Amino acid sequence: MPSRTPSRSRAAAPGVGAHDVAPAPVVLLTGGEDHLADVALHTLLAKLRAAHPDLERTDVAAAGYQAGQLATWTSPSLFDEPSLVLVDGVDAASDAFVTDVLAYLPAPSETVVLVLRHRGGNRAKKVLDAAREAGATEVACQPLKRDQDKVDLVLADVRRARRRIDVEAARALVAALGGDLRELAAGLAQLLSDTEGTVTTADVERYHGGRREASGFEVADAAVEGRAGEALALVRHAEATGVPGILVVAALAARLRQLARVASAGRGRSADVARDLGMAPWLVDKARRDLQGMSPEGLAEAVLAVAAADHAVKGGGEDPRYALERAVRVTAQARER
Repeated sequence: MPSRTPSRSRAAAPGVGAHDVAPAPVVLLTGGEDHLADVALHTLLAKLRAAHPDLERTDVAAAGYQAGQLATWTSPSLFDEPSLVLVDGVDAASDAFVTDVLAYLPAPSETVVLVLRHRGGNRAKKVLDAAREAGATEVACQPLKRDQDKVDLVLADVRRARRRIDVEAARALVAALGGDLRELAAGLAQLLSDTEGTVTTADVERYHGGRREASGFEVADAAVEGRAGEALALVRHAEATGVPGILVVAALAARLRQLARVASAGRGRSADVARDLGMAPWLVDKARRDLQGMSPEGLAEAVLAVAAADHAVKGGGEDPRYALERAVRVTAQARER
């Protein structure tokens, strides 16, 4: 194996998205969301195989690593053909792996893409620090906890496929399948394969209506739009399907904060307001529609009711269910004031 000349310390490469990652000597996939890590790995392989159809791929586990194996995996081939080595479970790596990879990172092979998969925790953290210091490319694969983040993911995937989807359809898909990103991606792929033109809410209902669960997102929509009866029914359905009340309150609070911010921004082009507030333009347009017919006093009362519900569901009230339903009613009635 050729000797390596240690390279100078380099600043860590900026983080990139799973779909945007490009081949590099060392790639970090950090975080607990395996779907995003799989997307990044698929992207890397597709780009490498486009130029080298016979690319060699090696998959190994860091936990069972034996000293010296890394040198074997990363040794150049007879004709210096590129290869990809995926080391999974770096967060459970053996001491031998940590020692060997720390020696490798300052001068990695030019013909090998070494992918290090670390799901989190402090184990082998020094490997991450050293890789970042050496300029490794990093893809953050953190779980998406907010419904809005999942909606944004769906919208981005549809744009990447050169298709269109109604925002409400994207939200309906997240409500039905958003508990697991792999399942969400598979459901979206089915919709894009089985439909033409713009994907609508009716399409989502046709394929996934039986899976639909009430979410805090839906409760907030119904309440803010003044549909009190539907919002209360969704609250009870959410409770029956195991959605914690704290998530429903959080969704309500988030929507009301959006309304308050847009209301305070005054008039102006949606794009300008969106830029100033750090929001998507379509969210500004939606907030403005929701604000029509809602008085400042009604919005203020809704904010206070949701704050009381937040206190109750976090253990500060005797009847959190009542406080949540009251917050929904007050929010819905704000349009009538």
